[in-house]
Amino acid sequence: MFWLLLAHTVLIVLTALYVGKPDTAGYLQRKELWAFVSGGLFYLLIAGVFLFQFVKGKINQRKFLQQYRDDEWFDIVTPEGKVVGKAPRSLCHRNPNLLHPVVHVHVFNSRGELWLQKRADDKDIQPGKWDTSVGGHVSSGEKIEQALLREVKEELGVEMMPNEPLYRYVMKNEIESELVYTFRGFHNGPFRFPRNEIAEGRFWKMKDIRSDLNKGVFTPNFEQEFGFLEKIKLV
Repeated sequence: MFWLLLAHTVLIVLTALYVGKPDTAGYLQRKELWAFVSGGLFYLLIAGVFLFQFVKGKINQRKFLQQYRDDEWFDIVTPEGKVVGKAPRSLCHRNPNLLHPVVHVHVFNSRGELWLQKRADDKDIQPGKWDTSVGGHVSSGEKIEQALLREVKEELGVEMMPNEPLYRYVMKNEIESELVYTFRGFHNGPFRFPRNEIAEGRFWKMKDIRSDLNKGVFTPNFEQEFGFLEKIKLV
């Protein structure tokens, strides 16, 4: 834009010199040319720049969508949960500035024990560690309630609606940032979990969880959430 304005200014000066004196032949035609260069041409150039940028943006957008056409997309949100955009999963997991929503569920049985899942050994993040009962991303355009039902079905093999919201917080590390919606649910099992995602699962007594805290048994995120559960006196 700077160079465009500079070039237009130079054209105005050169055209003004070309106009010459009023008493010379062709003065009126040259004056009309100067008026066009100093006025109408400027708006045409600005319109051309904006049109070029618009077309370029559309082309880049199409290339971007084509590149990530097979990727899962997440909504990008504010810490308050307001949707401000969307991005593919692979980018969300490489950029901590892309805050996206996830759901967690703590599943208790009638004896007050807490179901935990052990992450598969081939997981990229925290392999082989015990983690929250249910956890998963909210797809773009998906409601929190829909994500809860889907994740419970996928990770436990049962149909259960955890309708008791507990808290919401931002979990951020060097890889990603998540807006975590945490709920509590009740079920005695049995559960059918995907073996390619979860190595094993079982109900834990609270005393057994506390005895293994800070020993590398659990994921840091679960230990953080267990602290939240203690603060609100649910464990």
